[in-house]
Amino acid sequence: MTSVYDFEARRIDGRPAPLSEYRGRVLLIVNTASQCGFTPQFEGLEALYKKYAGQGLAVLGFPSNQFMHQDPGTNAEIGAFCTEKYGVSFPMMEKIDVNGAAAAPLYKWLVKEAPGLLGSTAIKWNFTKFLVGRDGRVVKRYAPLDKPESIARDIEAALQAA
Repeated sequence: MTSVYDFEARRIDGRPAPLSEYRGRVLLIVNTASQCGFTPQFEGLEALYKKYAGQGLAVLGFPSNQFMHQDPGTNAEIGAFCTEKYGVSFPMMEKIDVNGAAAAPLYKWLVKEAPGLLGSTAIKWNFTKFLVGRDGRVVKRYAPLDKPESIARDIEAALQAA
């Protein structure tokens, strides 16, 4: 695979979501969880989405239950939680694995394109973020501790890049 646009996901309601439909946009791809200490980052992610969507940003949330079972609900429950508790309006996808043999192909690609600390290809925790440029290539990887508002400058730079 050569770009994020080569992958397909499924929306939280089960509909197909070919990432090619985001061609030419800047993407912030995040593995999320509903019962994590970082769950309040949904507020910051939504704020980024609202601020920059008109300029070409799309935030894509990918729930995962791989870290201490912090997202045990069904896709419908997760979707309702995100909307009701945090007002999430950006696209949420179906729950996936982000590590291991059953990891979603998108995540296998993301971690190869932007390894973590010391070259690790594993996702260490919920709310790891990947910024993808308009060309479909990974620009940067962010740790769960990196708050969404702290990456606004990088998003602005990616939005301004050709």
